[in-house]
This record gives sequence, structure tokens and C-alpha cells, in this order.
Amino acid sequence: MRAQLAEAGKEDGAIKIVFVTHSIPMSDAEAAGPEGIRGEGYENLYTRQHQAVANGILSQVEEAQGLEHSLVYQSRSGAPHVPWLEPDINDALEEDAAAGIAGVVVVPIGFISDHMEVMWDLDTEAKDTCAELGLAFDRVATPGTHPGFISGLVDLVEER
Repeated sequence: MRAQLAEAGKEDGAIKIVFVTHSIPMSDAEAAGPEGIRGEGYENLYTRQHQAVANGILSQVEEAQGLEHSLVYQSRSGAPHVPWLEPDINDALEEDAAAGIAGVVVVPIGFISDHMEVMWDLDTEAKDTCAELGLAFDRVATPGTHPGFISGLVDLVEER
């Protein structure tokens, strides 16, 4: 990322980590989880769980320490009058650019593979939005078939 920023003459520019998960209707988000834990800490359990994943990643990546970060959503669909979780990644990228962010590292935490939805929403639309806004863009791969991920899944299945 720093090399991309240097190439663009923004070597001192701020980098932001943008965690991305699938958007869902607000009504589904508000209904998620047991009654007793809804609304604690974050607006809903769905958001809270994804924020916990983001925080867990941040705590493990030394290079991420001190960088600004956010949780945004992708893949909104359905009737336009039905409210879904926001902000949409492209809207958030516009706000980041307006706030002076020079580059983003996009981390899809709501998906386990680089399937077409991830590739279209992030590698096409979000990347194009960044290009239009002059933001440097990098995307972290999903776990997919990484041996450590598969091994972890096997361990969980064997435990059960």
C-alpha cells in the first residue's frame, strides 16, 4: 500500500482499513440473536459480531495498530424502500476520500471465499470507486482454501 501511495505522490497519506460484510435488512439485524443480548454495545448482534471479528484481526496484525478502521457493508439488494445496514462500501469510500484518506485496505470478513459477489462488489465496484476518487486500493483475500483455514475447519468438525 505504501508503494502505491508513493507512486501517487501521497507517501505520507493516511491509510484506512475497511472491514466489509454482507448487508442485511435492518429488521433482520434487529431480530438476530437471543432477546437478552440484543442491542448491547452496538446497534445489533449482527453488527456486534462482525465488529468483534474486525477487532480480533486488528489485535493480531502489528501493521494495523493505530490505523483508522471501519465496518461497512456490501451487496445490498431487495426493495429500495426496505432499510438495510449501512454504510454501503462505495458511500463510505466517498466519505473517506472527502475526509482526506489516501488509501484503503479492504478486508472482506463476511465471506469465506472469493466468489463472484465478493469479486464484483469489491474488485470491480469498490476498486472503480477508489480509482474515481483517487484512493489507493488493496484488498485482502478471503480464507478460501488456505491450508490453515481448512485445517481449522477440520479441527472444529472433529471436536463436534
